[in-house]
Amino acid sequence: MRHSTGEKWFYSLNYVLLLLLGIGTVVPFLYIAAVSLTPLTEVMRHGGFILFPTQITFAAYEQIFTESLIPRSLLNTVIVTLLGTLFGLLLTMAMGFGLARKEVPGRRIYIFLVVFTILFNGGIIPTYLVVKNLGLINSLLALFVPTLISPFHLLIAKTFMEQLPGELEDAAVIDGAGEAGYFVRVVLPLSLPLLATLGLFNAVYYWNLYFPGLLYITKADLFPLQVALQQLVTVPEPAVAAEAVALPPETMKMAGVVVSTLPIVIVYPFLQKYFVKGATLGAVKG
Repeated sequence: MRHSTGEKWFYSLNYVLLLLLGIGTVVPFLYIAAVSLTPLTEVMRHGGFILFPTQITFAAYEQIFTESLIPRSLLNTVIVTLLGTLFGLLLTMAMGFGLARKEVPGRRIYIFLVVFTILFNGGIIPTYLVVKNLGLINSLLALFVPTLISPFHLLIAKTFMEQLPGELEDAAVIDGAGEAGYFVRVVLPLSLPLLATLGLFNAVYYWNLYFPGLLYITKADLFPLQVALQQLVTVPEPAVAAEAVALPPETMKMAGVVVSTLPIVIVYPFLQKYFVKGATLGAVKG
């Protein structure tokens, strides 16, 4: 297919812009990884900016996991992410299944209440008072229980289930399955792309959880990863300050960023095919 001169210039400009965008996206990650793996002398020799380490050391990572809050906060975040994602998906799919059934009494009222919470949030202070009165302050439950069900995710799940053919349920009933059996054996397997998409959304949210950790947690051993990382970045720990000559705080900061980012970077490619397909599920019918 032939292109005019104007089209060639247009495509060339697009390629250049995409190349610059790609470089601008990759360079910060290269810098963070390189600084975390490079000895202080090499970092200083390059003026503090290095993209490819000439000498590799894991001293920053060793100190991160032995003399900081990162190991404990990493465990806390893993627990919160797993439980929040699992129970969030279970409750979202179960409630979406109920709202998708037109014979449910008051269905429109429930849907209106769900949409209402998207438009008008309860606010920080009322939410804090609810969490406090439930006795969840300084508990990992406070980090995921209040946000188990996302109204947006719920509407997507409801709309997706409304699009399932009614013949599937008829066939399940003929085979002797009740509503629970139909939900578990038919709806959930067909919802795998949707589950992967919502699961990825939930996992990324809980993994990057920061503000609820500041709001509900005051004990250092219960901090989520992002709060511990923020303290590492803004407040050098005594162990780091004592060895500032051999191991500068900047090196540990970069190591902490790598530790907090790497798990999501590893998991995402495996779920990408489901994410691309599931991102449009439930978007056809409102």
